Amino acid sequence: METLDKFDVAILNQLQSEARLTNAELASRVGLSAAPCWRRVRALEEAGFITGYRAEINRHKIGLDVLAFVRLDAAQNTGEMLHALEEAIHKIPEVVSCHYISGTGTFELQVVSRDLNTFSQFARDVLINLPNVKDLHTSFSLGEVKASSALPLGHLTRTVS
Repeated sequence: METLDKFDVAILNQLQSEARLTNAELASRVGLSAAPCWRRVRALEEAGFITGYRAEINRHKIGLDVLAFVRLDAAQNTGEMLHALEEAIHKIPEVVSCHYISGTGTFELQVVSRDLNTFSQFARDVLINLPNVKDLHTSFSLGEVKASSALPLGHLTRTVS
């Protein structure tokens, strides 16, 4: 599966907004019968368009009230040193997102924590002691305007039949 048609895009849109739909509900919403819909979902999964299903959890309800954006500067930008740092970052549950960035800094991390004191301790004990870390620069979220993991799919509908 290399190209998506209007039904595939509709399935992706529906599952992004409500992944717990039954196959019958999904089929009805996208205008297919149940069997072809199920086959398309399986094909989208096998082709890697759908990579998983998960619950969205309200971080405040579970006591993670701080969201920090941490720009991490690597001391050396060699392949081996960066790879070791990437592996270390990948193992830290408090880091919910990490991006290799252009411009100032090497990585941009999103880190969750219970409160500022907990984050401060975490930064001093964990982040600054990661392999190959030269410096940290932190900004804190003062409130979420938009937080969504749904991807825009409009560009796909302009190119499919």
